[in-house]
Amino acid sequence: MSDIRADLRYAPSHEWARLEMDGSVTVGISDHAQEALGDVVYVELPEIGQQLAGGQAAGVVESVKAASDIYAPVSGEVIAVNAALTDTPEDINKHPYEAWFFKLMPSDENELDALLDSDGYAASLGKDA
Repeated sequence: MSDIRADLRYAPSHEWARLEMDGSVTVGISDHAQEALGDVVYVELPEIGQQLAGGQAAGVVESVKAASDIYAPVSGEVIAVNAALTDTPEDINKHPYEAWFFKLMPSDENELDALLDSDGYAASLGKDA
């Protein structure tokens, strides 16, 4: 059963977003997404300084089963990437909510309100939160 954290917001494309104290947004993929992908073997991250629109492909995650785009859940500028994932992509399977992909400074923090809360995300998966 997938772990769906109540303190996060979720995109329908299975990215999670966490608003940080400094106003930045940390982005990763949900437990459900990593389970569906299987063993992750490669990650391609966005460039620091890259401007992303909400819903725009920001990187790629590859597993033994498939490759999938990672999308920016909100618009903004990439301010950090988790370079450690390039050496240990399997961390995504072990700790999907600690193994973040990138951080961005949102251009409109209100876009977070359009993302799903844990109950909405669970409902989109046909599960109870």
